[in-house]
Amino acid sequence: MRYDFCVVGAGIVGLATARELLRRRPGASLILLEKEADVAVHQTGHNSGVIHAGVYYAPGSLKARLCREGNLRTKQFCAEHAIPVDVCGKLIVAATPLEVRRLAELSTRCAVNGIAARDMSGAELAAVEPRIAGLAALLVPSTGIVDYRRVSQAIAEDIRRSGGELRLRSSVRGIVERPAEVEVALRQGDPVRAGQLVVCAGLQADRLARAAGLAVRLRIVPFRGEYFQLPASRSQIVRHLIYPVPDPELPFLGVHMTRMIDGSVTVGPNAVLGFSREGYPHFAFDLRDTLDTLRFAGFWRVVRQHWRSALGELRGSLNRNRYLQQCRKYCPELTLEDLQPYPAGIRAQAVLENGTLVHDFMFADTQRMVHVLNAPSPAATAALPIASVIAARVLHESLPEVQR
Repeated sequence: MRYDFCVVGAGIVGLATARELLRRRPGASLILLEKEADVAVHQTGHNSGVIHAGVYYAPGSLKARLCREGNLRTKQFCAEHAIPVDVCGKLIVAATPLEVRRLAELSTRCAVNGIAARDMSGAELAAVEPRIAGLAALLVPSTGIVDYRRVSQAIAEDIRRSGGELRLRSSVRGIVERPAEVEVALRQGDPVRAGQLVVCAGLQADRLARAAGLAVRLRIVPFRGEYFQLPASRSQIVRHLIYPVPDPELPFLGVHMTRMIDGSVTVGPNAVLGFSREGYPHFAFDLRDTLDTLRFAGFWRVVRQHWRSALGELRGSLNRNRYLQQCRKYCPELTLEDLQPYPAGIRAQAVLENGTLVHDFMFADTQRMVHVLNAPSPAATAALPIASVIAARVLHESLPEVQR
């Protein structure tokens, strides 16, 4: 059978894209291929579950615009599908004078990006979060929390109701683009042919782009994000999401406290180099993944730029005392006994050959293919508006300015 559309990857971006294509082309035939036994198995199912407001993103960037829109649309989607959401708000806490200055810059960025936020003194912070210590804080009320696996499952049901086919345990072996169609070879079963192909492969995005014949000059470098969960007796320790002020030179937000939708509280994640793109246990190792990273010149340029912070993250990963100190910067009462095991996540960080960490969404198009090469946080928050951008690219409609 030949389909009108084929989407590869059933993370939240791939699912949202399939749903959007069927919304724009009712009655079209569509197949969504996923190599795992369920949807949202990797990045979507291993993140903090935050509905971001868009505080950190450069004004005018695609991330800034799509995150703001995604915040509203995610909440609306959840309301329509009876999915619980807790709009508890976020507090970004400054613990040092340098962080106070950086916090002021974030406050200005919120104003430019059209995000409601309120500056708070240390005394005001203590009044709303008496167990959190800081010199100042920035309150972002629109930040929320949700279970993105449940969101993804609801999107999958929408796809099925619209006539789309979701085929699990279908791993892609090769991609050939021809003038009239794209053929997707699978490791098991007959190839799939489609008029248009979208690849939302996350941690495997660079590999599938190269398998399709694209000369992509980047590499996906996996970074493990390790979390801990606080005991149930600590579940009321905070009322908001608590974030440190991030280092603007790094793409990671630092170890934060997250009120999960089930009422528990997690702390994390850190960001340490991963030696397996899809290996979640602490010392997971995959030879192919490791060699792909170590043979890439861009990785070593990143190391030269950020070796101090990388070493600090590694020490925190190997020593819980060091990890604890990051948490105690803003929550001094936490102890080692409070850091209980919780599953890790793995972030797909796109790195260019010159060592640039790609911060915005990045795509590669041909006449019949769209490859999502980079979909960093806030991709889960922004999945529905990202899907609109991708669908427009697939259908060759007018596009906003985006990075290629």
